[in-house]
Amino acid sequence: MNKRLFVAFVAWLMLAATLLPMPVLAAGKANDPAAQTRAFYAWFIGHDTDAGYPLASPDIYRYVAKETVDRLREDYRRGGPPGGVDYFLKVQDYDTRDWLAHIVTQPAIMLGTVAVVPVMLGSTDKVGVLVFLQRSGGSWKIIKVDDTRGYP
Repeated sequence: MNKRLFVAFVAWLMLAATLLPMPVLAAGKANDPAAQTRAFYAWFIGHDTDAGYPLASPDIYRYVAKETVDRLREDYRRGGPPGGVDYFLKVQDYDTRDWLAHIVTQPAIMLGTVAVVPVMLGSTDKVGVLVFLQRSGGSWKIIKVDDTRGYP
């Protein structure tokens, strides 16, 4: 009887050891700044239509820090996007289908508590941006986006 109990216990431990890392790995991927950045751009480009602008959607708070959203909304109320281009995309026009199919993120570079994720958008007229994120409420939130072009 003791041998059966021991074998059952060992089998249970082996099963638990193989299943335990799965939620941890899934949570780790969801908390990855590059994965969060890619998810943001897929959502943003997919919702950037003539019928509405994603900055006006409450869903943007899943990806972008509240302070950043509030400042951008105020800038848009005062006359449009800073610099005359979309803040997150750094362009005025783009090919939605091409950009949705070509969102390439690189691994995050950590600078203290800030993660910087390089992103390349598009396949023909490529645009590179650097996305700055900080952890807030258990997830990575965008606090700033800058382009990779030289100073004008």
